[in-house]
Amino acid sequence: MHDIIVVGAGCAGLSAGLYAARAGLNTLIIEKMFPGGQITRTQSVENYPGFPEGVQGLDLAMMFKNHAERAGAVIETAEVTGFDIEGAEKKIVTANNIYKAKTVVLAMGASHRELGLSSEKKFIGSGVSYCATCDGTFFRGKNVAVIGGGDTAVGDALYLAKLAKHVYLVHRRDELRAQKALQKTALQNELIEFVWDSEVLEIEGEDSINAIRVRNKKTFEERAIDVSGVFIAVGTSPHTQELTDIIDTDELGYIVTDNGMHTSIAGVFAAGDIVAKPLRQVVTAAADGAIAAFGARSYIRGNE
Repeated sequence: MHDIIVVGAGCAGLSAGLYAARAGLNTLIIEKMFPGGQITRTQSVENYPGFPEGVQGLDLAMMFKNHAERAGAVIETAEVTGFDIEGAEKKIVTANNIYKAKTVVLAMGASHRELGLSSEKKFIGSGVSYCATCDGTFFRGKNVAVIGGGDTAVGDALYLAKLAKHVYLVHRRDELRAQKALQKTALQNELIEFVWDSEVLEIEGEDSINAIRVRNKKTFEERAIDVSGVFIAVGTSPHTQELTDIIDTDELGYIVTDNGMHTSIAGVFAAGDIVAKPLRQVVTAAADGAIAAFGARSYIRGNE
């Protein structure tokens, strides 16, 4: 019986594991892939306090991992297939084991949201990507498009502008949602062309992409833009599919918590991108994890 099981080893999960272990709790972190979460796919994190020159996403992830393990948290690689967490004894089910704990922190994060086009699925891995830092080098010297208007989309456009011949940033509105500092840098970059008030109708090509067809939402004018790659950054979907029947979520599926990261189930906490909140960044994920671990410790003490 563990004191706490953390499901997910992204920044939130590793932070929860660190704080739980430092509090003397028997701490297990379960991760189906590799520790670090989405920041392992980020070339440079430039807004995490303490790194004024920026830090490589993978490097920061490994710092989180090493810190949690040094504190005493154990990380196991396994895919969670079921949750039995409504009783006093929490059970996390994997293919090969059933883990038991007094408390659980849900930190499974979220994944990219798709445009929903059949042509999008056709070209995944051969022109369509959801990770500019992973696949950007394949399009060196070529025209590419980024779809979206938030921090990720603008950050991707800036990164790709260092590699590509020209970057089209297609956004369905007439203004960006990204941080003002990112907006300013992107708007001043001559290699980035903004396609405002537009949505992608089709990704065109045979064996590889040669264009996207977009439609202006105000004028309804359609046009083809010649590109070889399409990077989609239109938000995320939380990994809560197996939990929505037993835990309170918002209309988008994000877990609802109070300011102590308590969920609607006693002894169950949530942290990071899986939570309903206004800002999803490394710094907020780390804070969520710390608060969740503190809540778990308090819950255990209150039930001893």
